[in-house]
Amino acid sequence: MRSAISLLRGRNFGLLFSGRCVSFLGNAMAPVALAFAVLHISDSPSALGIVLAARMLPNVLFLLVGGVIADRLPRSTVLVGANLTGGVAQAVAGVLLVSGRAEVWQLVVLEAVNGAAFAIFYPADTSVVPLTVAEDRLQEANALLRLGTNATMILGAALAGVVVAAINPGTAILVDAATFFAAAALLSLMRGIEAAAPAGASVLADLRTGWSEFIAHRWLWTIVAQFTVMLLGFFGAFMVLGPVVAERELTGATAWAAILGGQSAGLLAGGLVAMRWRPAHPLFVATIAVFGNALPIAALALGLPLPLIVAAALVNGAGMELFGVYWYTALHEHVAPEALARVSAYDALGSICATPVGLIASGPLADLIGIDATLWIGVALIVVPTALVLLVPEVRSLRSRAGGPLLVAA
Repeated sequence: MRSAISLLRGRNFGLLFSGRCVSFLGNAMAPVALAFAVLHISDSPSALGIVLAARMLPNVLFLLVGGVIADRLPRSTVLVGANLTGGVAQAVAGVLLVSGRAEVWQLVVLEAVNGAAFAIFYPADTSVVPLTVAEDRLQEANALLRLGTNATMILGAALAGVVVAAINPGTAILVDAATFFAAAALLSLMRGIEAAAPAGASVLADLRTGWSEFIAHRWLWTIVAQFTVMLLGFFGAFMVLGPVVAERELTGATAWAAILGGQSAGLLAGGLVAMRWRPAHPLFVATIAVFGNALPIAALALGLPLPLIVAAALVNGAGMELFGVYWYTALHEHVAPEALARVSAYDALGSICATPVGLIASGPLADLIGIDATLWIGVALIVVPTALVLLVPEVRSLRSRAGGPLLVAA
């Protein structure tokens, strides 16, 4: 831990860490607040799915452009602009909700703007880390970044339940807006972050170069294909139907906040493990950890008591964090630095391209066949592709390039 924390003495990494922590405090509040804001306005799972899909669809449309921008421009500058845009969208949404004038279509438009901002943000955020630390510290840096942001997510999820229950969802959304602006201010202080690659002849030429790098790594594109299906099931079942189950069968916003808080606590625990453990085959461990995504969905389908659902979410979070640290470290170590943002964009686009379908379809499907049956479909969409990707030799055998003081396990 002391070794990892020493990274914070570096100016740019310290600012990146602080900006992420501030922003994720608000990001943890937003899902709880938005879910119950929409349910209070419409009492419709389908409406919630549409609002969530409105945030996802611009990711599909703008992620590749975001990758080109993040390779052509200083990545810290891109992060500042994306945070400011997201902050404005959330501020407007919060004002509408607090004033009682919000309608579902307005939230759809504002979440679309927020999603477009994230599409520009994500490739820059993923690819800026190697510009702030030495290569042999990348796994520690990724683990520390995610550990810090996940710790603030625990606080944010808990705070969201209190604010939504005691005041209203709009206030929580306004807090999220404030964190966007604070993060932009911190990230604007980063220095010496230059553009990673010169502009190509055209955006399409840049995208072709990024695509060539993407398909050159079989472990990369097969795991992205796995996540195309896996996230279709996870987001449709957990993010849409989870709040509905919490509202109808548990204690509403406080129960859903507890579940998300358990997931965040798992993220924190997974980060502590990943900070110290460097397995010989990190992607094999990461893929095994993905099976945990099915646990909270199965717990909801089985109608288990809230403490058991929270425990399932905790295991889910730990698995997600192990995957995240090992996955991003693999990208940072094995992908050409000058194409990293574009490859990250292809990664994100492939992973989420089917997610809007799950978000939109889960409500009507639950109306047709029942919530429990739809939840079990979500479980299958997680388990089957994760099992299949373990058949890829590179997923089982890829090794880390970096040495360092971490524990090594066979």
